[in-house]
Amino acid sequence: MPKLKTYKAAARRMQITGNGKLLRTRGGKSHLRRNRSKRAKREYDEMIPVASADMKRIRKLIPYAK
Repeated sequence: MPKLKTYKAAARRMQITGNGKLLRTRGGKSHLRRNRSKRAKREYDEMIPVASADMKRIRKLIPYAK
């Protein structure tokens, strides 16, 4: 079976924990942040878990993620 190609954009946005959970970055953090509260801005820095409904689809995008 041939090697699978990693979808690089997804690989840069996702991170895998030691337990194998997938974390993702939040969307909408690049601009229009000055209108938001300090707390809301801080929340953009955190990574949040991927929804279980999306897990199978994202695993296909990054097949060699450990």
